[in-house]
Amino acid sequence: MTGPDLALLRPRLPSPVQEVPDPRFTRHGVRLLLKRDDLVHPDLIGNKWRKLAPNLVAAAGRRIVTFGGAYSNHLRATAAAGRLLGLPTVGVVRGQELTGLPLNPSLARCAADGMRLHFVDRSTYRRKSEPETLAAMLRAAGAEDAYVVPEGGSNAPAVHGCQLLGEELRGRADVVAVACGTGGTLAGLAAGLAPGQRALGIPVVKGGFLTAAIEALQDEAFGGRRGSWRLDDRFHCGGYARTTPELEAFAADFEDRHGLPVERLYVAKLLSALVALAEEGSFPRGTALAAVVTGRPFP
Repeated sequence: MTGPDLALLRPRLPSPVQEVPDPRFTRHGVRLLLKRDDLVHPDLIGNKWRKLAPNLVAAAGRRIVTFGGAYSNHLRATAAAGRLLGLPTVGVVRGQELTGLPLNPSLARCAADGMRLHFVDRSTYRRKSEPETLAAMLRAAGAEDAYVVPEGGSNAPAVHGCQLLGEELRGRADVVAVACGTGGTLAGLAAGLAPGQRALGIPVVKGGFLTAAIEALQDEAFGGRRGSWRLDDRFHCGGYARTTPELEAFAADFEDRHGLPVERLYVAKLLSALVALAEEGSFPRGTALAAVVTGRPFP
């Protein structure tokens, strides 16, 4: 069985790099560049394209099962890919209490794109990486023959897909920063950068587990740690999908200053963190700093 022809989706690669003059950076001698991965594809946006594309090929036409919360961008992207390529998709959603309730806009979009939603209780969901629990989930979802993509899309094929993101930025920046949810984008990005370039990850989740997760992903993909990278855990605003009035005000201000839409759960946290780090003097004068815009606000 052969995989889908992803060229039919016409991704915009490499994505453009846009310099954004911003006094919060320029007064510290730092140039801010935006790597506009939000423009890669209208439905498979940014790092979702880069992580899903190799998995879609590996699925070779089989049904795809993946996982996420009620507001998961990854579920939305996987559902859209299924619609565009004619692949059946199943989304295992955290929160059995959602069964039978009206779908929120994110899950409604998944369903409209043909994804079959299967809700599981939170305790079982946390154990989804255990082989017996996963097998039981697949049986319950009627998808025992499916190709499984992990939560957030982060696995070895995804890491290799994101390596191309780093390669596109070779010679373009001294530091490349990206918001992190499951760590797959940073794992690949860092491996693709040239010697002398550094990758900076801004986790949007709390818990301090991402360092080990990224190391495990790089070990799975490359056999060991690759590239120069580090995380700064201070900017998650309380956890995944959580925001603050201050973050909302920052994002609205950035949109007004630069005429660019700012996705709140990842990109706003990234950009806000970079402003704070610039104020702290974390970037030497003359630094070219690239921020990866991994998504855009959903309507």
